[in-house]
Amino acid sequence: MKPFEAPLDDILFSLDHVAGAGALADWDGALAGEILGHFAAFAEGVIAPLDEPGDAQGCRLEDGTVKMPDGFAAAYAELAEGGWQGLTAPETFGGMAQNQLVAAAVSEIFSGANHAMQMVCNLVPGAVATLLRFGTEAQQQTWIPRLAAGEALSTMCLTEPGAGSDLTRVRCKAEKVGNGWAITGEKIFISGGDQDMSDDILHLVLARTGTREEGIKGLSLFLTGKKAAGRTISITRIEEKLGLHASPTCQMAFDGTPAQLVGEEGAGLAAMFTVMNHARIDVALQGVAHASRAHDIARSYADERVQGRRPDGSEAVLSDHADVRRMLDEQRALTLGARGMAHLTLVALERGDNPALVDFLTPLCKVFCSEAGIRAADLGIQILGGYGYLPEYRVSQTWRDARITSIYEGANGIHELATTTRGLKLHGGAGADAFLAMIGNLTDDADVLSICSQWRETRETVLAARDPAALAHDFTQLTCELFLRAVWARIADSEDPEMIRLREFVMRRPLPVNFPFSGNG
Repeated sequence: MKPFEAPLDDILFSLDHVAGAGALADWDGALAGEILGHFAAFAEGVIAPLDEPGDAQGCRLEDGTVKMPDGFAAAYAELAEGGWQGLTAPETFGGMAQNQLVAAAVSEIFSGANHAMQMVCNLVPGAVATLLRFGTEAQQQTWIPRLAAGEALSTMCLTEPGAGSDLTRVRCKAEKVGNGWAITGEKIFISGGDQDMSDDILHLVLARTGTREEGIKGLSLFLTGKKAAGRTISITRIEEKLGLHASPTCQMAFDGTPAQLVGEEGAGLAAMFTVMNHARIDVALQGVAHASRAHDIARSYADERVQGRRPDGSEAVLSDHADVRRMLDEQRALTLGARGMAHLTLVALERGDNPALVDFLTPLCKVFCSEAGIRAADLGIQILGGYGYLPEYRVSQTWRDARITSIYEGANGIHELATTTRGLKLHGGAGADAFLAMIGNLTDDADVLSICSQWRETRETVLAARDPAALAHDFTQLTCELFLRAVWARIADSEDPEMIRLREFVMRRPLPVNFPFSGNG
C-alpha cells in the first residue's frame, strides 16, 4: 500500500489561487503553510499508519464501554498535546484562535490520513462554536477549555430509531427537575458516542420539551457530560458498518440523565444547526480527502504497473493507455475542483458579509464533494483492476469509507431539495443571485458564461414549477456542474500545462441533463 502523503501543495494552491484567501484581512499564508506542514508531518507519521490496522481491528463494546483499536488512544494523546483540538478555540479558552480556512485544511489532511479517527475528533470545533454563540458563560468556562485541551471530545445526538431526517418525530424528552433538566430516551447513529481516548465526552442532545404536535418548535438543545451523567447514559450497541470500522457508531440510552439547556427552550434546532453546518462543510472536505487519496494510489499504481505495449511495440505501463489516463484525469479534476468549491465557500464564510451566498453554496459542496470522493474511489478500483477489489492497495477501503459521506449530515437528496426550494426563494433569491455574481467574478470564460445564461432560464422554470421537488436532483447537479466549470476556469489561470489540459477535460464533460428543461406545470 502506498503510504499517505498530505496534498499540502494542492491545498495551499487552492486556498491562494482559487479561493483568494490572501484578500482576507487576517490571512497569513506563510503562517498557514507552517501550521499545515507541521500537521501534515504528524498525520503522515502518527495518524495514517493506524488507518488500515484500525479498520481491520475495529471497535469493541466491552461491559458497556467502547474500546478503540490499538494505538488510537496514544495517537490522540499526541494530537491533544500538540494543541490541535483547540485549533479554532479562542485564546482566552486555551485555543489557537485560527480561522476556518486553516481548520478546514487540517481537517482535510486528517480525513485523508484516518477518516475514522477524524470523525470522532472533529465535532469539537462545531461544539465550541455552539457554546460561544448559545451557551452561558458558565457553560463556556466549564467546557471550552477542556475541549480545546483535548480532555473532552464531543458528540451530536440527533437521530432516533423513528426520527432520521424528519426531526419532527423526535421523541427523546427533557423534563425540568429542580433547577435543571433530565433527559430520557434513545439516540442512534452517534459517532463517538463513547470511546476510550478522551477523559470525558460532551454530548449535545436534541430533546423534546414541548408536545409532538409542536414539531420542531418543541425541540430544545441540551448538554450533558459522560462523567457527570454516570450510569444514566448507557451504550447499548455499536453498529457494524460497511466502512469506518474504527469509528464507533453508538446507540445510546438516556435514563433521567442530568442536563443543562443550551440557548432558549424551543429553539434547539437553530442552536444545533451551528454544529450541523460546520459538519456539512467538514463532510465535503472528507469527500475531497478521499478523492485525493484515491487518485494518489491509482496514479502511483498506474505509473508502475507494466501492462500491454505502446504503439512502437515497447512495454507500456497502465498510465500509457488512453482509457486509464481518462480515469486518472477525472479523478484529478474532481479532486481539485471539489476542493476549490469548498475553499471558495469557506472564504465567503470567513468574510462574513454574504450569509445568503454561504447558505446557497454549503449544500452544493456537501452534494458535489461527497459524490466526487465516491466517484474517484470507484475509478481507483477500476484502474487497479482485480487488485482494486482487494484490500492490498487500500483503494477499496477508500470507497467503503467515502460511501457514507453522501448519506450522513443530511442525505444528498435532501440537500438537493433544499437548494431547489429554500435556496432559490430565501430572501427573494439573494443566495442564487450571489452565486451567479460569484461565478462572474471567478471567470469571464465564454463557455461558462453561456451556461450561466441558460441556468438563469432554468431557475425560472424551477421557481414556476408546481412540484419543484421533481426537478431538484437535475437542477442541483446542473448547478454543481456550473460551479465546477467556473472553478476550473479559475484554476487554469495558473498557466500550468497540466491544469490547462485538465480544464479542457472538464469543459468537454457532458452536462448532467439538457437544459433549460421544462417544468411540470
